[in-house]
Amino acid sequence: MDFAFSNANEQFRSEIREFLEVNVSDGIRAEMAASAAGESLGPLTKALIVAIGERGWIGMSWPEEYGGRNADLIDQYIFEEELARARVPLNLGNFIEQAPAIMVAGTEAQKRYFIPRMVRGEVTFALGYSEPSGGTDLASLKTRAVAQDDGFVINGQKVFTTRAEQSSHIYLMARTDPDAARHDGISIFLVPMDTPGITVLPLHTLPGGRTNQVFFDDVRVPQEALLGERNRGWYIGAAALNLGRAGARRYCVYVSPFEDLLQYVREEPNGQALARDPLVRDRVAELYCEAQVARLFTMRSLSMVRRGMNPPYEISSEKVWGPEFQVKTTEYASQILGDYHQLWEGDLAPSDGSFPRQYVGAMVSTFGHGSTQVMRNAIASRGLGLPKSR
Repeated sequence: MDFAFSNANEQFRSEIREFLEVNVSDGIRAEMAASAAGESLGPLTKALIVAIGERGWIGMSWPEEYGGRNADLIDQYIFEEELARARVPLNLGNFIEQAPAIMVAGTEAQKRYFIPRMVRGEVTFALGYSEPSGGTDLASLKTRAVAQDDGFVINGQKVFTTRAEQSSHIYLMARTDPDAARHDGISIFLVPMDTPGITVLPLHTLPGGRTNQVFFDDVRVPQEALLGERNRGWYIGAAALNLGRAGARRYCVYVSPFEDLLQYVREEPNGQALARDPLVRDRVAELYCEAQVARLFTMRSLSMVRRGMNPPYEISSEKVWGPEFQVKTTEYASQILGDYHQLWEGDLAPSDGSFPRQYVGAMVSTFGHGSTQVMRNAIASRGLGLPKSR
């Protein structure tokens, strides 16, 4: 099956590219590099996000009553794809995960407060799921939210909370009934990051970026911070996570190392005609075919979501293939580039040292947003009807 875009879709893509070419300056690139290294978003980058919001591109597929444009999800996909490829640090998780969850499970007051502000780029969410003792097993979380007076008191710790230092809110999963079954008794809260009792400490990663650990010490939130029904947060979060695994944002993460490698071998770096080497051509051709499979997985998931479905095992298939393809690409790059692949900086470092950074960072995608092992279980049980392993 060939997934093709209409002329109108391609015109919209051209509009986005022209906008980015004009508005993404060297100053913004410098701010983005600093942000990737752990600094807060700079003023030029914030202004760019506001400009994107003013064009109505953030949340364009959302209902008009909440600030969206009821646009086709295909245009939303193209928008995500172009921003991801241009390396613009818009927190795309907002409208892939949090916004749909709020529109489905939130009160009318929550919808009218959060959604328009997310459209304008004023509200951004960090994802408060992972904990030090739980790994990818979210059902083992220990952060507690105890009902008290007309709200809740939250205590606990989250880890690997990306962009917690930049976000206005945290989309927090906490246990509200410790006696319930492990997948029950969990609730989700929409908590401002400036709430007293929240402490954010950096965790610097090997590729040079930053994530965080976040501590909650007697953090008091009102009843209105609860998203959806109390003790049903696991099911809200699971649906949002599944939708977040699909889309152009993640597809571009998976294939960007391949695209960088393809561009590099074409440029005949350091006087080496790498693209003319038959072994290199064989490796690149193999990766190209697998990149197309990753694209087809993504387009199939998008097509199903576009028709109002939340496809569990199809998106899980995408989440297995994409990260493992990304890891394979970085391994092939190390073989093709040889000793040059080890250079992180300097004039001889290929692509300004992007290849070793991709190599050490690629493995994260195999467990971030759900491990590939968990995804394989979902494919087996939901897609193939196989019994659960004992």
